[in-house]
Amino acid sequence: MRNFIPIAEPLFEGNELKYLTDCISSGWISSVGKYVEKFEKEFAAYIGCKYGVALHTGTAALHLSLAALGIGKGDEVIIPTLTFAATANAVLYVRAKPVLVDVEQDTWNINPQLVENAITEKTKAIIPVHLYGHPCDMGSIAKIAQKHNIIIIEDAAEAHGAEYKDKKVGGVGTVGCFSFFGNKIITTGEGGICVCNDRHIAERLAKLRDHGMSKDKRYWHDEIGFNYRMTNLQAAVGVAQLERIDTFITRKREIAHQYNDYLSDVGGLVLPVEKDWAKNVFWMYSILLEKDYDSVSRDSLIIFLRKEGIETRPIFYPLHKMPPYRQNGSFPNAQYISASGLSLPSGVTLKEGQIKYVCEKIKKCLRSYI
Repeated sequence: MRNFIPIAEPLFEGNELKYLTDCISSGWISSVGKYVEKFEKEFAAYIGCKYGVALHTGTAALHLSLAALGIGKGDEVIIPTLTFAATANAVLYVRAKPVLVDVEQDTWNINPQLVENAITEKTKAIIPVHLYGHPCDMGSIAKIAQKHNIIIIEDAAEAHGAEYKDKKVGGVGTVGCFSFFGNKIITTGEGGICVCNDRHIAERLAKLRDHGMSKDKRYWHDEIGFNYRMTNLQAAVGVAQLERIDTFITRKREIAHQYNDYLSDVGGLVLPVEKDWAKNVFWMYSILLEKDYDSVSRDSLIIFLRKEGIETRPIFYPLHKMPPYRQNGSFPNAQYISASGLSLPSGVTLKEGQIKYVCEKIKKCLRSYI
């Protein structure tokens, strides 16, 4: 479509081609090579952690973290019901039970009070998800985890560089998990990483990602592992992307502020928040359509914008509504946010003129129904 505005697109204007060419010329294109080690070291340092273990997806990072920390059959892991399915899938992969709780109304992140209410003698871990780039209340979550002696695994797939009280998310819990899918703040096409500060955990993660093979006795496997390795090709792109991550985050925040300027006078819209203790990286600029517009639904707004050449995305369905994860309980905030929310174009290539155009079309759609 002419003048189509995508929800997001990657930006490769740094050293990506240079490092890829070097990688290919070296012949080291699979999971061994200098770029894997460099990317692990530099990304971990960026988050404020000692160790990084690069993987082929963000889902693998979640799965591997749970497996490495010994979580398995009979254990319970508390997660928010409003998240991408990968969070729950990783728990099910290790045959543990995901215990779903509702989210906060303003940040859309897991509600710490509900976390504490959900803890049982079987609870072994919490996975707070820094949804759409806003940090969870990690201080409250850390106190609960310490009180009950349970593990925190951060799902920071959407929150590269976001901060809780000046500390980057992913570096607060026992392990932090990130995704480098094509629409993330930095990308390796597909890819992920676990970061941590415990050498023994890092070594365990590294062993399990490589089929459970002994690091001292090649081709000796004393347990079942996984083929979750990142390639040197992916890591070469990651190193180049990481060099520009602060530029990308600055642009993400500029985009959010520009949207705020154009939409702040529109009644019936709820714009994303940024708590005074947080740095929101606005991975996606996501809004809620309040009940003031009963005659126009979130879905009809999505259809209208699509016809105007604007791609949007609905907010995730709550996990408790979907067959593989269905659970009983009260989840009013997640249900309302899911039914009323949508993400607007948010890629770093977005121009202010495009943002203005998107906002004008939103206003036109809403005016046509009031």
